[in-house]
Amino acid sequence: MKPLTFFSLLLTSLAPLLAAETKKPNVLFIVADDLGYRELGCYGGNGIPTPNIDRLIAKGARFTDGYVTAPFCAASRAALLTGRYQTSFGFEFNPIGSKNLEPGIGLPVGVPTIADRLRTAGYHTGLVGKWHLGGTAPFHPKQRGFADFFGFLHEGRYFEPAIGKGNTTWLRRKNLPDGAMGRWTSPDGRLIESDHLKSDEPEYNKDNPMMRGDKAIEEPRNLTDAFTHEAMDFFDRTKDKPFFLYLAYNAVHSPMQGTDAHMARFKDIPDVQRRIFAAMLTHLDESVGKLMAKLDANGQTENTIIVFLSDNGGPTRELTSSNHPLRGEKGQLLEGGIRVPFTVTWPGVTKPGTVIKTPVISTDLTAMALAAAGVATPADADGKDLRKLFVNPDVGPLHETLYWRVGKSGALRSGKWKLFKGGPRWELYDLEADPSEKREVSASHQELTKTLIARWEAWSKTQAEPLWR
Repeated sequence: MKPLTFFSLLLTSLAPLLAAETKKPNVLFIVADDLGYRELGCYGGNGIPTPNIDRLIAKGARFTDGYVTAPFCAASRAALLTGRYQTSFGFEFNPIGSKNLEPGIGLPVGVPTIADRLRTAGYHTGLVGKWHLGGTAPFHPKQRGFADFFGFLHEGRYFEPAIGKGNTTWLRRKNLPDGAMGRWTSPDGRLIESDHLKSDEPEYNKDNPMMRGDKAIEEPRNLTDAFTHEAMDFFDRTKDKPFFLYLAYNAVHSPMQGTDAHMARFKDIPDVQRRIFAAMLTHLDESVGKLMAKLDANGQTENTIIVFLSDNGGPTRELTSSNHPLRGEKGQLLEGGIRVPFTVTWPGVTKPGTVIKTPVISTDLTAMALAAAGVATPADADGKDLRKLFVNPDVGPLHETLYWRVGKSGALRSGKWKLFKGGPRWELYDLEADPSEKREVSASHQELTKTLIARWEAWSKTQAEPLWR
């Protein structure tokens, strides 16, 4: 055999192996909305079965101390999609309702997203679900790196086309019909209104249509179903190239709406508010099961990094979404507002059943995904690649310090120590001994408290002024 012919045959025989070694992984970010730390079975929840999500997480790594960068939706998502603290580019507060339509409200156009970077690297990019990073044309997802978009632009939408038709709906109200106090229930039992928070449910659908690309559409399906089916269609369309899908469910965010079929499964839960929440979470869990089955059927599972996390802690009084044993809820920089279900399943990289206690933050997910795709780490990145923790969960901290700022509120975590200010003074907690933040210890650690305050203040000075309030 001639040497050249032999060499050619050798290259031909090695080609599949070389291709497999260099094949870029798919990246799937599944983001639940307002899901509390304690609701999933694998995080200790025992009232609402979540077998599909638990099964997915059991195949990978679960983080006990996984954080997001903000205690509410939009700012948290801004960091996840850029890999930077959102305060570094002025996205500090949460635009709600008509605020989404004001000029200049959105993820600054000069800040690249993970979708921008992965699209440049040859990925097919898609967003299915909630955006909430700008409701006007310059901030539209298709201008921010996403080739495909199906969803809505503001903070929420009704899940069902009609209140009470095939569903039970719970709404917040300042004032109830007929002068009622506490709760009011419609004669057919399908609409419950509550004044317990003394606030009105936002007009979620106003100026906030469902969209495919940049076109408004009518969507007759329950949104959890619609987003699941659109994601599965996306998987089918991307078999020939790597994909990045940001699947941003609005479940279990308000308005609370449970389908009849899902409500029937929880008829033994006496409180109707909790029963609707259970229906919504079960609906989401079933949807994750369908997604995993589709990836399996398409042969895409083994080459897909799957992230599952919540965008912030649960708003317990609003939804019943539990953060136990953590103190606080959505909107607060206590642990219950920023520590969330946070998981990565990556076949061949994450060892099934891994539990990682090292504190991490959502920007680390962005850094991991970019590194896995062969994209150079941006110079301004705040995240760290998580992969060394998958090899050795006890390797040590990724970050010396994690930071948070929302207006006059602030927080910092360094090792086991949590510095927190939600009022006029700083507080210090030992999270190893006191994860519920019940025992404030700054008086017995005065020098440490001063050091950490100085560290937070130095960091805060490096952050941008808020673009709006």
